Amino acid sequence: MGETNVKILYLTDLYYEAKGRKYFEEDLYISGILKEHFDIALCHPKNSKDFENDVDLIVFRNTGPVTGFEEEYESFVKRVTSNDIRTFNEFVGKADMKGKQYLLDLTLDGYPVIPTIDDLENINLIPDCEEYVIKPKDGADSIGLEFLTKSELFEKNLVNMLIQPAIDFEYEVSFYFINDSLEYALYAPNKDKRWELEKYEFSQRDKEFAEKFIAWNDIENGIQRVDACRTKEGELLLVELEDLNPYLSILELDEKTKDDFMNHLIIALKNICD
Repeated sequence: MGETNVKILYLTDLYYEAKGRKYFEEDLYISGILKEHFDIALCHPKNSKDFENDVDLIVFRNTGPVTGFEEEYESFVKRVTSNDIRTFNEFVGKADMKGKQYLLDLTLDGYPVIPTIDDLENINLIPDCEEYVIKPKDGADSIGLEFLTKSELFEKNLVNMLIQPAIDFEYEVSFYFINDSLEYALYAPNKDKRWELEKYEFSQRDKEFAEKFIAWNDIENGIQRVDACRTKEGELLLVELEDLNPYLSILELDEKTKDDFMNHLIIALKNICD
């Protein structure tokens, strides 16, 4: 029994399998600590409807790509917004929560993002290169991602696809936020092994880069992950802003960082319910 009477419905898919990640282990760890502070129940979002009005807060965590249960997800979002149910993350994000349109918008607005288009008529807006990346606008977890030459690009059906230059980067790095506070950063020194992560000591400039996207997205309550790549020229470019259910790689953290993160998460959840 938790130390308060606050009831949390923790949404997760303990059976979802992701390459290089163990979603169930992360969520069992997080929920195991939260139960010392809240009354908590775990549930898949497909089955949450009958429980939603009986709790004080819904925490949306490692459910896997929502494309796997799109109809149920859309119904869930309609219910929580129309019934004013408190959620963490709150469903006001403009990034992955709504697909990949934001990459197009940020490109046009001049943000430091991998240049992105969705129409070959605009190919002059991205660098000319030997290889391009295409990915579905509503994709997740690298599903549907392909590498193509320019000639292959013009032969492909690109309806509902994003087009980007294939960036020859040094490494990928992720910045993890609770609300608007940067908690830690991890990076993949070997760019061919995205989920073999190490602690990343970020600079003030790195921090300001990540905070720029958190400020743009304007989520007050939630966990967000800013994924970026370091170019050969030393600049950071946004790869994606995960604002729905970012995997945290929390079990790979040192004990102090892990404890600090969980303490800050508990405080953030309590503040919503006060």
